[in-house]
Amino acid sequence: MKEVNINFVKNLYKKRDPWCHKGDFGKLLIVGGNKKYSGSPALNALAAYRTGADLVIVAAPRRAADIIAAFSPNMITYPLEGDFLALKHLKTILSLADDSDAVVIGGGLGKEKQTITSIQTFLSKLKKPCVIDADAIHAVAKNKNIIKKNFVLTPQVIEFLALTGKDVRKISLEERERAVEESALKLKTTIVLKGHVDVISGERGTTINTSGSEFMTKGGTGDTLAGICGALLARGINPQDAAAAATFINGAAGSLAAKKFGESLLATDLIDFIHEVLLTK
Repeated sequence: MKEVNINFVKNLYKKRDPWCHKGDFGKLLIVGGNKKYSGSPALNALAAYRTGADLVIVAAPRRAADIIAAFSPNMITYPLEGDFLALKHLKTILSLADDSDAVVIGGGLGKEKQTITSIQTFLSKLKKPCVIDADAIHAVAKNKNIIKKNFVLTPQVIEFLALTGKDVRKISLEERERAVEESALKLKTTIVLKGHVDVISGERGTTINTSGSEFMTKGGTGDTLAGICGALLARGINPQDAAAAATFINGAAGSLAAKKFGESLLATDLIDFIHEVLLTK
């Protein structure tokens, strides 16, 4: 089984032309959050910036958007009126997607009936590469026909069960690999099954990632993965390569953070170590 490593990641980061400008390295749209949850899309955005995205816009219900905008002067938010993503927001987020290179959707959106329908409608019309995470996985699980080749789905085991009907909690790594590969081929997309060993599969086969730490059980470390993957997609990197590289970057940054913080590790600590992974000689 192939295993992703730092050399694979470094090969995706080409030398920059001195005359490059803002936008050359990706404009990413993040759709997430609701009245209760603002952390997930904020972590998506911060991780994407640290991975090299030039511009990140977070479209979120107003309360979440206002909180996220206060996190950092780097943040750009587009407030959506109301407490949760609804059908009335579709025209706006589709327009924002048209002006972006890639999308991340799902973090903190919740499972309101109208939100699920909005996610499904948005994804059915979306042409850009997209990371589908968290609540958006449950939305596509109810309508798998909207899943596309340029999507990356990033489920943990419960979300994978909802998506595929396969319970992988008590099986061997080899069986996990087979389950992910079969599901990715059936759905004709790229799937990242998150875990102690991440399994990444798509049309070009299956890869594993072993970077990471047992301290990455903290909430938010999946959100950072989605943001990292979104940044790589926005650079024009193939979805399967972006997914594999994202798992390594996220795990390696988490491992470095864990050496410093141990039990006290937070997802924001992981973000602060992404640069060390990317600067590895």
